[in-house]
Amino acid sequence: MKTLQTIYNKNGLLWHVIARDPEKAPVLIDTNEYVIVSGNEAILLDPGGMEIFPVVFSALSAGMDPRKIKYIFSSHQDPDIISSLQLWLEIDRDIRCYTSWLWAGFIPHFGGHQDTFVKIPDEGMIIKVGGREFQAIAAHYLHSSGNFHFYDPEAEILFSGDVGAALLPPEMQGMFVEDFMAHIKHAELFHRRWMPSNRAKNDWIARMRQLKIRLMCPQHGAIYREDDVKRFLDWFEALEVGSAVR
Repeated sequence: MKTLQTIYNKNGLLWHVIARDPEKAPVLIDTNEYVIVSGNEAILLDPGGMEIFPVVFSALSAGMDPRKIKYIFSSHQDPDIISSLQLWLEIDRDIRCYTSWLWAGFIPHFGGHQDTFVKIPDEGMIIKVGGREFQAIAAHYLHSSGNFHFYDPEAEILFSGDVGAALLPPEMQGMFVEDFMAHIKHAELFHRRWMPSNRAKNDWIARMRQLKIRLMCPQHGAIYREDDVKRFLDWFEALEVGSAVR
């Protein structure tokens, strides 16, 4: 069963993660959902698919008031990212969903109305939640052609979507990466195949090296801490991606 766990709590700013679910149906890819609370408002990052909505909502409600969620951030258009949108809107029709302008005509197939979507331009934008400013950072082609990550400069936390994702075996269910070399074996195939562009990859890495990142939080697998963030960037830089093209 998914549970709500706190990974940052300081000065009225909280980061929660609704972590992997060992009881999920085996046909579903496992996901992490992140909730940031700032004052009386919250934003939900990549809320997940409709199939897991009941367990995500139950875990969230056990730890906080779900009515605080005023915004959703959709890093890209995949169903495991955002197909639960309509169910969240049934809780509060006024929730606003930030997503790339590229997907603003596609994600409404999962739900939403005229005022639901805030279109993020290609260069990214500032997103305000509870009086604080966060950054939607361009991560195009990693792996979606319209893709964004979410950065918190105060907590120094990066939500990295599918970058850093690892499809972990049942015996590796820890919240954080503990053994980088053992962990990264479960990320290699995913990154080689799902990331199509070395140029886009290297551009993103160069920009991430300019940020202070204490935690890097992917949508699948464990969270990278401190030195493991740099280890991942070094590993990713050396990796040739786009493996389906021969």
